[in-house]
Amino acid sequence: MIMKTRIFAIIAAAAALLSCNKFLDTMPDNRTEVDNQEKIQSLLTSAYSQNTYLTFCEYMSDNVDNLGDDNPGTDRFIDQCYKWERITEKANDCPDYFWSDCYGCIAHANQALIAIRQLSGIPEGGELDERKIVAAGLEAETAEALLCRAYSHFLLVNVFCKNYNELTSDTDLGVPYMEQAETQLNPQYERGTVANVYANIEKDLTWALKYVSDKYYKVPKYHFNAKAAYAFAARFFLFCEKWDEAAKWATRCLGSQPAQVLRDWSSMSKLEKDREVRSNDFIGTSYTTNLLMLTAYTAFGYYFGAPGITKYSHDSYLSFTEVAYAPQIWGNTETGWRNVYEWYFVGPEWYSGSTFDQIAYWKIPYLFEYTDRVAMIGYAHAVYPAFTMDEVLLTRAEAYTMMSEYDLAAADLTTYVHSIIRPAKFSGTLTPESIQTFYNAVDYATWDHPTVKKHLNPAFDIGAEGGVRECMLQCVLGMKRIDHIAQGLRWFDVKRYGIEIWRRTMTPNTTAQQYDAAFKPLRCDDVLTVNDPRRALQIPADAESAGLKPNPR
Repeated sequence: MIMKTRIFAIIAAAAALLSCNKFLDTMPDNRTEVDNQEKIQSLLTSAYSQNTYLTFCEYMSDNVDNLGDDNPGTDRFIDQCYKWERITEKANDCPDYFWSDCYGCIAHANQALIAIRQLSGIPEGGELDERKIVAAGLEAETAEALLCRAYSHFLLVNVFCKNYNELTSDTDLGVPYMEQAETQLNPQYERGTVANVYANIEKDLTWALKYVSDKYYKVPKYHFNAKAAYAFAARFFLFCEKWDEAAKWATRCLGSQPAQVLRDWSSMSKLEKDREVRSNDFIGTSYTTNLLMLTAYTAFGYYFGAPGITKYSHDSYLSFTEVAYAPQIWGNTETGWRNVYEWYFVGPEWYSGSTFDQIAYWKIPYLFEYTDRVAMIGYAHAVYPAFTMDEVLLTRAEAYTMMSEYDLAAADLTTYVHSIIRPAKFSGTLTPESIQTFYNAVDYATWDHPTVKKHLNPAFDIGAEGGVRECMLQCVLGMKRIDHIAQGLRWFDVKRYGIEIWRRTMTPNTTAQQYDAAFKPLRCDDVLTVNDPRRALQIPADAESAGLKPNPR
């Protein structure tokens, strides 16, 4: 498998400075001239990352177990992800390539903004003058450029830094926020702080939200269309603890009938039980739930959906004790797991060499493009939804909970549950009281006694354990875990809520057909504690060599 490389003269300096590419030998004075609106629009198609967080975030999360010491179904890259080690292996899915590509996208956005300033009569490096930009008819292009710049920085800060919190983010190491296209050879940068990065993201996002438009997009779902921008705003403000803003933008995105814009699990459950059929359907651009579709050079569809990795996997024990088929507020494992639409349960299936039954979630397709069919080489890629209406609904439920609007949060949770559970199995209404009663009857999980409830340790106040807010958050996070599985997003909630993760090795020869709730894992190998520095991935070695301060270890 080889990586299909994108080379752009306009990002040469940024790549030299902050990426994992080699340093320049000459000044980047041969940049492509972008001198009209059409060229700006074309340039912005390259401001969306083609490397992704999916693989390393999913394998670092609590959605996988070690299925046996003698299981050969892994590789060094996945070993490092699973064990929270510094990832030194180079692959399309590695954090180093992700860092490099995000900064490349930022450089494209900045180059577009330079052209916008020139065409609008704004001095180079000057503040974006809304009046002049609107007069030049470039407000929509400006919004897209700022959204792309903000989103890439948002991903970088949430992968390579500690999560945002009001207590320590003024001093926690951030990532360099690139607001200008680089013109110097080997310039020096500082990482700044997490709070500074978030302030710059909010500045860009606030400007963009005024003017985001779908007017010139030929395929809006592959650009930051208005709904996708609102979804990004909802997630951003949730992460920076501005709950009312998160709820506001989530509502703007969802509209007045949220049940009508969620994923249609019922229809999907009737599709052929085939990985290719179901994963391709999941990414359909005609579905209202899919807001922004991104393409990436990634083997994630092979790693987690085929699955090609059998040593570290979402096994039946994990699913039946913590996730989709665990005792949940809608049912129990004796009969309740079949309440979930059959699309959710596309296993268990036996795979050669597997020592424990695996649950495959066919969401992200595995697409392979041959560059040489005779030699059987090429590159893997995928399409995936960066934002969905389902996530937005659960974002609003979380924001409402933090605003003490518990009835509104329960209403959103009811809407979500009704979208994934067969009506004959659950047609009731969740209330703050019923949620609190259910979760107070559940033990907190330990490595050898897993449940759907884990200790939450965020920097913000969630009240006492067992209180209505904490129980509501347990429900929200449980629903988000089910919704986000096999999409890499669970890792960010693990960071935000200080959820401890254990690494346990399972005893072989247990299957879902033989599943016994009394069965115990073999041993606990490691624990990612609340303040474990491994929660922030180490910056690339080349960036460190260029002078950026590494994360503490």
